Amino acid sequence: MSNRIDQTFASLREKNQKAFVAYVAAGDPNFEASLEILKTLADAGADIIELGLPFSDPLADGIVNQMAADRALKSGMTTARSIELIRRFRETHETPIVLFTYLNPVFTYGFEKFHSDAAAAGADGILLLDLPPDEAVLHGELFANHSLKRISLIAPTTPKERVKLLAEAAEGFIYALSRTGVTGAHGAPLANIAEITAAIKEYTDVPVCVGFGISTADQAEMVARAADGVIVGSAIVKQVELNPEHPAAAVLAFTAPLIAATKSIS
Repeated sequence: MSNRIDQTFASLREKNQKAFVAYVAAGDPNFEASLEILKTLADAGADIIELGLPFSDPLADGIVNQMAADRALKSGMTTARSIELIRRFRETHETPIVLFTYLNPVFTYGFEKFHSDAAAAGADGILLLDLPPDEAVLHGELFANHSLKRISLIAPTTPKERVKLLAEAAEGFIYALSRTGVTGAHGAPLANIAEITAAIKEYTDVPVCVGFGISTADQAEMVARAADGVIVGSAIVKQVELNPEHPAAAVLAFTAPLIAATKSIS
C-alpha cells in the first residue's frame, strides 16, 4: 500500500527532482521547540524528516547526535512523547516522517504496540539501526508485516551479496552511507557516491538517498547528482545546539541553501 514516502518520491520523479531528507532528534531542545523545528523544516521544503528517538546509548551516533539525545532526555522526552510529537505535527503537516531508532526503546515500549501507535500518530517509516534484517527473520514478532516502511541502511563496505539482500528487502528508500563511521559532519562524503549508488540500484528500484558528512550546499549538490536524495543530520542538529534560544530560525537559515542546492539538480 502506498504511503507518504512512496507518494513523495513519485511526485519528485514527476518533477525530475531529488529528495532532501532532514534528521533531527525528537524533543531537542524540548517538546515545543522540537515541534516548531519539524514544521519549519517541512515549510522550508524538506521532503522527508527523519526523527531520532532519544536513547541513552546511541552507539551509531557521533557526539553531536549523542548530545542532542541527552538534551531531549533531560527535557523529559520519552518514546511516548515522541509519538505525541508526531501526532501534533500531523495536525498541520503531511511531510513523511521516518523514525530513526535503536531496538531497545521500541522493544521496551512493546514492539507491535510501538508500530501500531507510531503509525496511528502519523509516522511513515522506521530505520532500526541495530536490528539486522537477517536477524529479524529469525523472530516472528520482529519480522511481522507492520504498516511502517522499513528503511534499509547500506554502507560502502557492505559486501555485494549483503547489498543484494538489503536492497531486495528495502521499502520506502534506502539510506546509503557516504562513508563509514558514526554520524557526524566530521568527514566529507566519498567521491565515488555514483558508484555506490549504482551498485545498490543493480538490485532494486527503491530510491537511494545518501547521508553522512553532508554539511554544505556544494556537498548536497554533489550527492544529489549521484543519488535520489540527500540526507543531512548532524549538521542540522548542530544548529539546535548552537542556538538554543531560537533553534528553528537557525535550522531554517542553515538548511535553506542545502535544500536549494538539492533541488537545483534535474
